[in-house]
Amino acid sequence: MELIQNNPDISAYLAADEAIDHEHPRVRATAATLSVDAPDAYAYAKAAFEFVRDTIPHSQDADDERSEMGVPPAEGWGRVTWRASDVLEQRTGICYAKAHALVALLRAEGIPAGLCYQKLEVIHGLVAVRLPGEGRWARQDPRGNKPGVDAQFRLDREQLAFPVRPEYNEMDLPVLFAEPHPVVLQCLREAVDRPHLWQTLPTDL
Repeated sequence: MELIQNNPDISAYLAADEAIDHEHPRVRATAATLSVDAPDAYAYAKAAFEFVRDTIPHSQDADDERSEMGVPPAEGWGRVTWRASDVLEQRTGICYAKAHALVALLRAEGIPAGLCYQKLEVIHGLVAVRLPGEGRWARQDPRGNKPGVDAQFRLDREQLAFPVRPEYNEMDLPVLFAEPHPVVLQCLREAVDRPHLWQTLPTDL
């Protein structure tokens, strides 16, 4: 879909802020490691996407897996991350937090990236990237795959975790944000733990 930048200045999609803290040493170190085997921007962006998608479990998936296995909560269970550096350190986050981490890793290597959203049963967070030579933004979903979910890094066509279902009043929201949406950020920052977070996820923006 065609995205509308909420800030017309492309430099806004390279900036650091409190959530997308790509100047943090942990983000810089992770970006440096990922860039070693990436000969160009496309290879790096794909590697960063797969790193966030595959090595940082979505918090809900991790909680569900522990529950199904009858495993008691680990130390720090229930922690809600929202800063990119914390997501990388603690290796957990929901879709919004994982999106913050991917955007930070992309911006750390000078690749413009922003945040966009879908309205599903609750608001779902995505990333859009604009690689050198590309004339448009390409949405990506680093949520994390599981049975029935197969999101892939693609520029030719989208392969997101959850295609919208208009018959259920789901929709793709067209605005591309340079910073996390305030409603999303407030939800993450105010959640005392993950059980609380699941009860307070936004249903609209």
